[in-house]
Amino acid sequence: MQDELRKRDFEVNWHPYTQMQQATDIIPIVRGEGSYIFDANGKRYIDAVSSWWVTLHGHAHPYIAKKMSEQLNTLEHVIFAGFTHKPAIELSESLLALLPNNQKKVFYTDNGSTAIEVALKMCIQYGYHLQSNKKKILAFKNGYHGDTFGAMSVSGRGIWTDPFGELLFDVEFIDAPTQDNLAETKKFISQHADEILCFIYEPLVQGAGGMLMHKATDLDELLSCAKQNDILLIQDEIFVGFGRTGKLFAANHLQTKADVMCFSKGLTGGTLPLGVTTCSQQIYDAFYSEDSTKALFHGHSFTASPLACTAALASLDLLLMDETQQNIQRIVNLHADFMSKISKHPKIKTVRQQGTIFALEWKTSEETSYFSDMHQLLYPKFLEKGILMRPLGNIIYLVPPYCTSTEDLNYIYETILLFLEEL
Repeated sequence: MQDELRKRDFEVNWHPYTQMQQATDIIPIVRGEGSYIFDANGKRYIDAVSSWWVTLHGHAHPYIAKKMSEQLNTLEHVIFAGFTHKPAIELSESLLALLPNNQKKVFYTDNGSTAIEVALKMCIQYGYHLQSNKKKILAFKNGYHGDTFGAMSVSGRGIWTDPFGELLFDVEFIDAPTQDNLAETKKFISQHADEILCFIYEPLVQGAGGMLMHKATDLDELLSCAKQNDILLIQDEIFVGFGRTGKLFAANHLQTKADVMCFSKGLTGGTLPLGVTTCSQQIYDAFYSEDSTKALFHGHSFTASPLACTAALASLDLLLMDETQQNIQRIVNLHADFMSKISKHPKIKTVRQQGTIFALEWKTSEETSYFSDMHQLLYPKFLEKGILMRPLGNIIYLVPPYCTSTEDLNYIYETILLFLEEL
């Protein structure tokens, strides 16, 4: 069955971030349960990356499935222009109650990239309505905000974006904050404040860039400088939100409040695509007018899908349970213990942690790179051991579902140690 499904898949499907000529290792998965997925031959894998960082509570969670089934038999979809529904209202109310108190409105989209597009359009059109001369956008080097054109424009430039380089809009890029560069970066921001409209950033962890981490205190200082210079802040919580940093949101580590925030990935607990962009009253008021041309002209066929909103509400219920919060802290502590155990290993360049996110950089003869040969070596080795681990080149990282057991985490740690000795 495994070979048959793989053959049929290869004939019709084109997979993401995959060189299909080399895609001989596609694994057909037939079911999921908790922190495990099972292939067509019955082999079990620990999902150590939450299937691209989305599956917060494990696969096929019965509570989420029950809520979605009830909604499916009530209202599966309705156009969100001119209509509304209870799941969208309740989800917006629930999210805003958890976010910084300056977040007042919710705009629904379909995924993380489109949540970013909406955030950029909100800020750019805000400036347009106010007849601002500010046009430029500020972003971090090595950032990743999605694969649509606006999202690519504000992401780090490189091999991924080279084919589209001439079509991407101009962005000012700065280094993520450290004590060594803060003074220089703040000076740059102040000198160019009359040009910079908004600043988009991944708080605390730059995920796809290699799980690069910076301190909340350093980021706060940078954000405060931007605020003092009337630069709008777009906080991309798509990866780090919903408990990943050890707190509900990265915002809970920071003092400075963003004007716009973006969410997706763990929003629905990994069940359905959904994106959210929230904003302050100040942003919203710039669009609130008797002039219909000042509306935010953006939308999707499945905007605020009742099913996706229901899944997100169920996921929030689970996230706020004492048991889940205890599990998050358990994973945080286990990661910290493992980090202290291996931090001085001779084959490790660096090791770092933020909440339930753990990463180590394997020493190689080349520079750290997403295209490092270590991925081709390590990825199948972990699969052989029954672990779904998807290294970013020579960077191994863990982003486990919150239900992952201590026993399974220890098994993953032991496997990493084994490979450090063997390879």
